[in-house]
Amino acid sequence: MKYVDEFRDGHAARALAAEIAAVVQPDRQYRLMEFCGGHTHAIARYGLSALLPDNVELIHGPGCPVCVLPIGRLDGAIALALEHGVTLCTYGDTLRVPGSGRMSLYKARAAGGDVRMVYSVDDALALARAEPQRQVVFFAIGFETTTPPTALALLTARAEGLSNFSVYANHVLTPAAMRHLLASGDGVALDGFIGPSHVSTVIGSDVYADIARDSGKPVVITGFEPLDVLIGVRMLIEQINQGRAEVENQFIRAVTAAGNRKARQVVDEVFALRPAFDWRGLGEVAASALAIRPEWSAWDAEVKFGLTTHSVADNKACECGAILQGRKKPQDCKVFATVCTPDNPLGACMVSSEGACAAHYSYGRFVSKEPA
Repeated sequence: MKYVDEFRDGHAARALAAEIAAVVQPDRQYRLMEFCGGHTHAIARYGLSALLPDNVELIHGPGCPVCVLPIGRLDGAIALALEHGVTLCTYGDTLRVPGSGRMSLYKARAAGGDVRMVYSVDDALALARAEPQRQVVFFAIGFETTTPPTALALLTARAEGLSNFSVYANHVLTPAAMRHLLASGDGVALDGFIGPSHVSTVIGSDVYADIARDSGKPVVITGFEPLDVLIGVRMLIEQINQGRAEVENQFIRAVTAAGNRKARQVVDEVFALRPAFDWRGLGEVAASALAIRPEWSAWDAEVKFGLTTHSVADNKACECGAILQGRKKPQDCKVFATVCTPDNPLGACMVSSEGACAAHYSYGRFVSKEPA
């Protein structure tokens, strides 16, 4: 396949669904977690779950970067805008995420904070160049995919002597979260992972080898198009049937075994591993996030503005935590599509388009599963 339409061909999708139905063993369940929010969105948008046999269950994981951002770190960003008087630059998805007391970056802007939506860290750099009288802070979130651009921005800021630019770093790491989910005693029982694709273009496929080996759960790195996902599901089921737990790469058109070495080198130059990081829904996860190295502290907003992080519990009515762990589905939450909607999100899973609740609200809330 060469063009995107070929990856969305309905006849090919139904043929793949028939192949999957032919290889599943009827006396067992297949619980497959899609780690990446992009996969969650694709599965909901194209109705892929409805094409699969009843004993193949796709479980949403914590792969939405906005969804796993803890409230305490969001409160830190709000404090930067309201208490420290900086110009805070952020992606659009983070603007409406509720922080403590239902405060959000949108509301912080309404309260007088200088909060600006940007499409990339380069936009924040450009603002710092254009307005040297302002202290510009980029609110950096995301997995390994968005970390290299942040690192490059810091390299650029130092090279240009931009002393009015800094980064509030909240970059998190995928493999650590996968290990945490597998080790969690109250987590859902899984049979395999649909491995993330964008993340894997940076870190490569080899990094999942010890996860598959130690846990006995196969990992298939899969692209975002509907046929990609269906092929990945078939590859996982074949591994499970054969008693194998290996890393396989369906997304060979973009992912290599070693990933992007240059991007990893840039990240290593600027960032160091945090001992632990508090993930929304998962709690504290060891060695799962990156901090700016001490030699770059002049561009580290946490150091520059003396930020401290506090732990804040989620809204009691919101089931985001259980959904991010795969223990519940969006429709299991009693406030889903009632009090909590994309226009009035109670939790982060409903804010981001990659969140499981937002994806299910947009594409699946009126759809009932039909036999394949």
